[in-house]
Amino acid sequence: MEAIERALEAEASCAEILNLAASVRGATNGLVVELLEDHLRNHVVDVEDDAQRKVGADELIEVMRRHLK
Repeated sequence: MEAIERALEAEASCAEILNLAASVRGATNGLVVELLEDHLRNHVVDVEDDAQRKVGADELIEVMRRHLK
């Protein structure tokens, strides 16, 4: 994000700023995938208690709904 701010302040071209924004988006999406995978493994798949598994699944569903809007 700081790179985008610096580019804006330096009056970089629109193309440069859009490329930076795309890079940030890609990095953010990668982080989200890692976090979703971790949550799925630790709070749904590897949980023995059905009630806890349901809570983990419900949390994951809610996050996915928000993320995919």
